[in-house]
Amino acid sequence: MSPESSDACPVCRTAEVISGKWTLLVIRDLAGDSRRFCELERSLEGISPRTLSLRLRTLEDVGIVERQTFPEVPPRVTYALTEKGAALIPLIEDMRVYGIQWLDVDSPASLQHPVPA
Repeated sequence: MSPESSDACPVCRTAEVISGKWTLLVIRDLAGDSRRFCELERSLEGISPRTLSLRLRTLEDVGIVERQTFPEVPPRVTYALTEKGAALIPLIEDMRVYGIQWLDVDSPASLQHPVPA
């Protein structure tokens, strides 16, 4: 596929947005409700604060995540999916089902983090 045709391909453009080791997991964890940075960091065991910050910023830049700052002391910041981000939830749920059905992922850990309906 030529670079010109990959730019026009919706699958390629979507893959470019959601690629990255932690990106889909961040979206998954925001599927139920808005979360604070520290809550995301705890639920995404193994992610570094720098990586989480970069993923959130990238997702915010493309309109998938919105950041809300509350004028409190200390300041409180939450992250939530936009309508564009919420549209990815069925894709993530399909990936979870596929992993369970086809990738022999049947341990209790693989069943963690189901995507909220």
